[in-house]
Amino acid sequence: MKKSVADIKNMSVLPLTRSDRVRVTVGMATCGLASGAAPVMEALTAAVAELGLDNVDLKRVGCIGCCQHEPIVEVTYPGQRKVTYIKVTPEKAREIAEVHLTTGRALGKYTFSALAGETGEDAPVTYAEQTPFFAGQERVVMSNCGVIDPEDIDEYIRRGGYQALGRALTEMAPDEIIEEVTASGLRGRGGAGFPTGKKWLFASGNRGKVKKYVVCNADEGDPGAFMDRSVLEGDPHAVLEAMAIAGKAIGSDEGYIYVRAEYPLAVERLETAIAQAEEYGLLGDNIFGSDFSFKIHLRLGAGAFVCGEETALLMSIEGKRGEPMPRPPYPAVKGLFGKPTIINNVETFANVTRIIARGAEWFASMGTENSRGTKVFALGGKITNTGLVEVPMGTTLRQVIEDIGGGCPNGKRFKAAQTGGPSGGCIPASLMDTPIDYDNLGAIGSMMGSGGLIVMDEDNCMVDIAAFFLGFTVDESCGKCTPCRIGTKRMLELLNKIREGRAEQGDIEKLEDLALYIKDNSLCGLGQTAPNPVLSTLRHFRDEYTAHAEQKRCPAHVCRGLACYVIDPEKCIGCKLCQRACPSGAITGELKTAHRIDPEKCIKCGACMSACRLNAISVE
Repeated sequence: MKKSVADIKNMSVLPLTRSDRVRVTVGMATCGLASGAAPVMEALTAAVAELGLDNVDLKRVGCIGCCQHEPIVEVTYPGQRKVTYIKVTPEKAREIAEVHLTTGRALGKYTFSALAGETGEDAPVTYAEQTPFFAGQERVVMSNCGVIDPEDIDEYIRRGGYQALGRALTEMAPDEIIEEVTASGLRGRGGAGFPTGKKWLFASGNRGKVKKYVVCNADEGDPGAFMDRSVLEGDPHAVLEAMAIAGKAIGSDEGYIYVRAEYPLAVERLETAIAQAEEYGLLGDNIFGSDFSFKIHLRLGAGAFVCGEETALLMSIEGKRGEPMPRPPYPAVKGLFGKPTIINNVETFANVTRIIARGAEWFASMGTENSRGTKVFALGGKITNTGLVEVPMGTTLRQVIEDIGGGCPNGKRFKAAQTGGPSGGCIPASLMDTPIDYDNLGAIGSMMGSGGLIVMDEDNCMVDIAAFFLGFTVDESCGKCTPCRIGTKRMLELLNKIREGRAEQGDIEKLEDLALYIKDNSLCGLGQTAPNPVLSTLRHFRDEYTAHAEQKRCPAHVCRGLACYVIDPEKCIGCKLCQRACPSGAITGELKTAHRIDPEKCIKCGACMSACRLNAISVE
């Protein structure tokens, strides 16, 4: 069943669904399955069979991005707009089949109209592209996610898949491929933003004379980040195709995808995609009848955050302990098994496929002068609309949080956003109009990272946030170098002193000096960026550190060591619920009389506040 370039071109003009059929898709990525997509798919399958709807194509797809509204079902009649149903249950699925798939009448009450409270039978259909969440996005990397069946290679080809590989093998010399990627301005989406074309150029010498490797870093370990997982679950062939293109560019015939073992669905779909591509002759020997061969292997990550660092990742693939290695030499010179190696992450490779297919000029037309293209963010935390968003580089933080994300829920005030995970920094509300790109984020003490974007509101304590991310780094340090292994622990100890009201004069300055030392002296990029959450919060929220250390109070009332629980005598009715819940016997008072909390006995567990039904207990 090997395919030629002509076969691929002929298939690409075919629609996903014939004009005489109705396409119905169910989002079955991890987010959808966790929300109950499997029973929804079962209900639709049964209903379509029982109703004899022979004109319906029922397909699974990946995540379309609005994860909080899963399970999601989309219905497309020929020549009509796609109708997106959100928070679908098996019962709703049955009704959708009985009404929409039978009569053609869409049920507006189950679309985005429901978010505005319009749930009646006459509720209008609100289309996905009419919502602020989708209207502000530009889909490049995620253009196939939620659209195609990730386990059907034909659907990928019908969306233009593998045409870029055909072009690279039959119309372009290896140097021309690198020149195209360089001209696009694509920078690595995994963290530091190194120019992709330049990395490929470094590894391109001695083609055909030296064994080389192409490696995809799919070890996505940042808290709150799930961009790469969603691409692998929704569009795995885009990564395989790009890796083969990279192999042609540098003179490699073998690649590895290093993916987290905690991503079983992504692994399963990659295995399926590799098998399908090999069956079609799009991976393996003499691709498209050329003299170019390329094979891809999967390697499961061992669960260590440090293996996201490229040299530690290579060590892990080789079966060794995942520890960073000193650089130089860089992997492009001496990498996997001692051979020249290029390493890019999932999102970077997914961009390559589009660049070769549509041209460098098209890609470079998006974004900013030094940060071209788009960026995928996993938007989470205290935000109304959570999920995956893809926006042009240079989009401001305000646009992402307020326009697309819908702002903080419950009328809370936006306080900060953490970008770049444990290696990034916190951006305050005063800098919300900062365009998001590599240079601007670096200038304000943060970084792009892989794309996690965690939103915090006025109830968050920035000292506590810094301690959370630093604690993650302490747990995940490989321990190879002293600054990271010991220094981050000492930083965390100082942070905990500050949070618990035990800070001494000069502790804030010690914390800052230690952070700068670790940043300058750690072995790898993860150790060098570990102090960033502390340094950025010291830079933008120093007054909170001062309040903790000098005034012995937490302005956000989060840090338990500085909390003081009090009972409002005007609200307390003496029901004794709080007294019975208190594990330390700190609450006194008779039945039907106002109670009191003894601060000397209070262990600040918050059990009393949880037990009180009248909101009579507060934290000062």
